[in-house]
Amino acid sequence: MNYSKVEKSIFWPSIILIALVTVLLVIFKESAGPVLSDILTSITFKLDWAFEFLTIGLFILLVWLMFGRFSQVKLGGVNDQPEFSKFSWGGMLFTTSMGTSIMFWSIVEPLYYYTGPPFGIEGKTNEAAEYAVTYGLFHWGISAWALYALPAVVMAYSFYVLKNPSLKISSACRGVLGKYADGFIGKTVDVLVIWSMIGGLGTSLGLGVPMISAVLGNLLGLEPSLGLNIAIIIIWTIIFSASAYFGLYKGIRRLSDFNVYMAFGLAVFVIIVGPTLFILSYFTNSFGLMLDHFWQMSLYTDPINQGGFPQAWTVFYWAWFAATAPFAGIFIARISKGRTIRELVFHVLLWGSVGSWLYFGVFGGYAMDLELSGKELLTEIQATSGDPSIIVAVLQSLPMPMIVSIFFVILGFIFLATSLDSASYVIASVATKELGGEAQPARWHRLLWGVLLSALAISLTMTGGLNVVQTSSVLVSVPVLVMYILMSISLVKWLKNNEHKHVYVKKQQPNK
Repeated sequence: MNYSKVEKSIFWPSIILIALVTVLLVIFKESAGPVLSDILTSITFKLDWAFEFLTIGLFILLVWLMFGRFSQVKLGGVNDQPEFSKFSWGGMLFTTSMGTSIMFWSIVEPLYYYTGPPFGIEGKTNEAAEYAVTYGLFHWGISAWALYALPAVVMAYSFYVLKNPSLKISSACRGVLGKYADGFIGKTVDVLVIWSMIGGLGTSLGLGVPMISAVLGNLLGLEPSLGLNIAIIIIWTIIFSASAYFGLYKGIRRLSDFNVYMAFGLAVFVIIVGPTLFILSYFTNSFGLMLDHFWQMSLYTDPINQGGFPQAWTVFYWAWFAATAPFAGIFIARISKGRTIRELVFHVLLWGSVGSWLYFGVFGGYAMDLELSGKELLTEIQATSGDPSIIVAVLQSLPMPMIVSIFFVILGFIFLATSLDSASYVIASVATKELGGEAQPARWHRLLWGVLLSALAISLTMTGGLNVVQTSSVLVSVPVLVMYILMSISLVKWLKNNEHKHVYVKKQQPNK
């Protein structure tokens, strides 16, 4: 296996920035938290229109890529073949992007919409219940994955068609930036991307650690504590370090495959032992409502009543997904050699949306049934004990709660490990000079970023600064807005100016 050299002009500024910002956030976390939160609120209210137009615009652009004249352009040369089966490929598309977030929010989020619904609907009413899962399906569906798909297509085209020997967002903007992609502007873009990945990881850890800590504490009869949280992060580090050590082909792919089997198995179990007909019927109704109100929800800003729902949820999600999308896009591009543009876009939207819809439909539907039937008053638990306690209550309500909880904890470890190892792989790729062919970032480089990410997580957990890092990472979404425009223009220019380089995959005609 070929390993490539570190690009010091990105590696060292990234290390220094992360160390400096982390120290400052730890020292000034009491004052930094409210300030960053106010800035975030200002962004979501003043740029709501920009994020919503960006997201729907990307969706329209992706539809053109799937069905336009460039849809059958092969991401690679004549002899380049896909490196992974469609199952492994699709599994990595989903698991590396979602982490533990989908496990957490699929249960918790519908309850927030039930108590604080959109469109001026009164909370805790039948109408509010109709939208509880509907909005979850919307936020984690096609629009969210459109934000991931565009960087993936641009990066894959740059890497496999134009043969730009680096996996960097600056390379994806070369069509517009030209020579500046290799200068100060390009380096700044790549360092910002690395910071957004750090923040995205902070978000996953911020959700995943308390959730697993609560379930594990309930199993072992322990109170969730700082020591338990640190132990969980160390176990995660060991799992993903082993995966990162073995690399993309032996480590990340196998862990991802195992992840998909376990995640699907848990969802099927809940459908079978839960209120099966209610879950299926509720999902069908919610899915129909989402399709019916898709455009309204996509461009909803509530400027007259100013209730704040779209800013607190939709715009925040688009900003969060946009901030973490470069990481997902780079990784998806790396594993998509030999696919066509249509195939790449379609499968990112398909695997991502269907995986998210499955979890919201099953676990959101199950949680809402517990609430509406009065079996478990989850909204009261949410108000008094916090979100992790809801996860424990839902798991305890299932048959064989101890076995289910153990399975849930193992799945949580693996879900985040797939995100951690792919994050360390991508950050190392961005901070590497060239990655031609099947070259990978040096093994020590991948492991170094993994250890740094874990050390950062432990230090921030100990000081209570993890939420501040999450907020600061979403602020990166503002320059990322500009990156999306640059990437979109670059891709369209490349497609039109490099038609002579394209290899088109034609469908095989049946024998007559």
